[in-house]
Amino acid sequence: MATGYRLTMRIAVVGQIARDLVLVVPEVPGPGGHADVLERREVLGGKGANIARGTRQLGATAAVVGVVGDDREGRLLVERLDADGVATTAVVCRQGVRTALIVDVVCDGAYRYLEDIPEATLVTADDVRAASAMLAGADAVVVQLEQPADAALAAVRASSGLVVLDGAPAGRAAELLAAADVARADHGEAEALTGRSITGVDAAVRAGRELLARGPSVVALEVPGEANVLTWDEGSAVIPLTDEEVVDPTGGGDAFVAALTVALVRGDTPEDAGRLATAAAGRAVRHPGGRTDLTGLDLGARQLG
Repeated sequence: MATGYRLTMRIAVVGQIARDLVLVVPEVPGPGGHADVLERREVLGGKGANIARGTRQLGATAAVVGVVGDDREGRLLVERLDADGVATTAVVCRQGVRTALIVDVVCDGAYRYLEDIPEATLVTADDVRAASAMLAGADAVVVQLEQPADAALAAVRASSGLVVLDGAPAGRAAELLAAADVARADHGEAEALTGRSITGVDAAVRAGRELLARGPSVVALEVPGEANVLTWDEGSAVIPLTDEEVVDPTGGGDAFVAALTVALVRGDTPEDAGRLATAAAGRAVRHPGGRTDLTGLDLGARQLG
């Protein structure tokens, strides 16, 4: 982990790029029913794109390794990433493939997803190898574990900086955790990783300790509706959630990972990094959809240059 404070940093993200269609409705209709759409947004989304944008907004140089289709939507998403300041040289435009679509139906502070994510829009090990020089030159690489395990492992092995895992892998968990510096998981992912029920902060601390023994130096786990729990070799911290009204949880975890990564790379303690990350997640959940603006989020006295 970084021990000195960095004024500049390079962060690469390996993960999903998708078109997000966000629909806010007053109620979710049953069979044969209907509901008016109160608000509609069509934006750049996908966990990989969201995390990369977040790190860029917090002052890092950001790049993403992801896949879009060779269609109009894919081209527009790449243009949007470029406009957001995220480097897209490692984005693959897959021939004969439609770009991934995620429909986020938001009602009463909860979401329901409809997903059209063709297998060919997932990152492959070959895609990662083509970007190996960029990954090796990054101060941190965030690996979003909804991607195939072989691709995730290739990304971890190509990295020379801080390795941040986001989520629970579909396979090869032992190898991935052994090579990671930081592991972050929401409640369901944490239970999948540990095989145990996590019912509160004490259980999350125990689960974090268990995961530390498997490789990472810092573990961040979610206790829904209560806190984020950070554990590391020398201690632990329980960071209460912010008091913003939750309009849509979508993007909260992505903002958390972006801010956690930036803070750790710049030399913050795990506790301070967790506080910044929790603030970022609080900003993300107060609006529909996962496209969040973290610009101006308080980074403390030591601001990025």
